[in-house]
Amino acid sequence: MNVYDFDKTIYGGDSTADFYLFSLKRHKKILLLAPSLLGAFLKFYLFRKGSKTDFKQVMYRFLRNCDIDRDVKDFWAKNRAKIKQYYLKQQKYDDVIISASPEFLLEPICEILGIHYLMASRVDKYTGIYDGINCHGKEKVRRFYEMFPNGKIEEFYSDSYSDTPLAEIAEKAYIVTGEELTDWKFEKRN
Repeated sequence: MNVYDFDKTIYGGDSTADFYLFSLKRHKKILLLAPSLLGAFLKFYLFRKGSKTDFKQVMYRFLRNCDIDRDVKDFWAKNRAKIKQYYLKQQKYDDVIISASPEFLLEPICEILGIHYLMASRVDKYTGIYDGINCHGKEKVRRFYEMFPNGKIEEFYSDSYSDTPLAEIAEKAYIVTGEELTDWKFEKRN
């Protein structure tokens, strides 16, 4: 089976950021949350306090101002064309998507594309509260083996070296830049 990250890997952008901006255009009330989002951003990225999950839970408060099911459906109607062509040409029945983006956001596009296996961050679509931790880094490997205890990854694709834990368990791994695929460059260890 082949495993893919989602954002900037098979989707041309960051789906969460795109959905936030999409929602902001529809629901101006989200702007009232900007001070708390800025505070959480500074706390996590500048002062290195708290976890990425903590930061994202503050960010996801905007979901409380959305008509979430309609907004997600309309978002994918508008953004489906951002699925990369290289992926559509090589897609297989048993592909797996493992992403830090929220499950509720990726489930509809996976269904549209016929992708049967999705592991992503479990975020309540009405409150923005996580059920578990952000699906990132080593957590992606843990979640992969939770779903596929004896799973073997033939090929792995990502835009980011933060996914090295998954690349290390794949037979072959690729870095994705736009539509271009290059061999994963592993750090030499002494």
